[in-house]
Amino acid sequence: MGDVVAKQIRAGDSATFIYLTAGDDGRDSVYWRTRERAALQSTRIAIGRDAADSAAARCSAIAVLEHVIQRCVIERTESYFLRLPDGKRNGAGFSRHDFQSLRKLRGKKIATITAIDGSTTYSGWEDLMATASKLIGSSSATRDNAIHASDPSIAANPHDHFDHRMAGLLVDDLRRKERWTNAQYYAGYALASRAANRSPDQARVKTAIFLAYDNEMKRVDKRWSAYNEHPAFYGECMLRTYARKARSLGGR
Repeated sequence: MGDVVAKQIRAGDSATFIYLTAGDDGRDSVYWRTRERAALQSTRIAIGRDAADSAAARCSAIAVLEHVIQRCVIERTESYFLRLPDGKRNGAGFSRHDFQSLRKLRGKKIATITAIDGSTTYSGWEDLMATASKLIGSSSATRDNAIHASDPSIAANPHDHFDHRMAGLLVDDLRRKERWTNAQYYAGYALASRAANRSPDQARVKTAIFLAYDNEMKRVDKRWSAYNEHPAFYGECMLRTYARKARSLGGR
């Protein structure tokens, strides 16, 4: 969704990014903290500025419904890092964090989930939903806010990471509860198998946002390049963005 979000920000809209998991892949804090800095580098490119030291972002820990969350501000964007455990692609979780995952939390296989830095614990899916709603801003979401999320549908978005799917399901649960009407669901790993649909300018923007992230990862450890790991796949993804509007709340 990078090119879509960049277009809106550059047109003057503000944007809130919510990162539910740390994306830690069962690794230590050096890895996931680098991913946070890399995400902020991508945000800067989406705004339209040249990438600079990501330390320039104004970051601080804030309390939201009694949960401590890392908040970073760059111009008219806010990024929230909840630092929940990476659930692994299949939602089983990693041993480093006692096999906790969003999939298990929503399915009531676990009663709580704790941020990997120990900053807070969420006492169930409803608690996480309430926190996300607070961050998005439920008072205006039905009118002015457009919600963008991974497509939770296995049929529409096959083979995706379960953390991505859970993010989509969180939005889907919230929009039904809060009566949000403007939500877009995006294809993830299934992108590369679809027809290219980005213009050259859109592809350049999307590629620049992705490379800002990837270059920050490589700056710390060259082995952490997502592009180098799957160059053909990511090259194809830069030429594609597929989204569908969430069904009306009266639909089935």
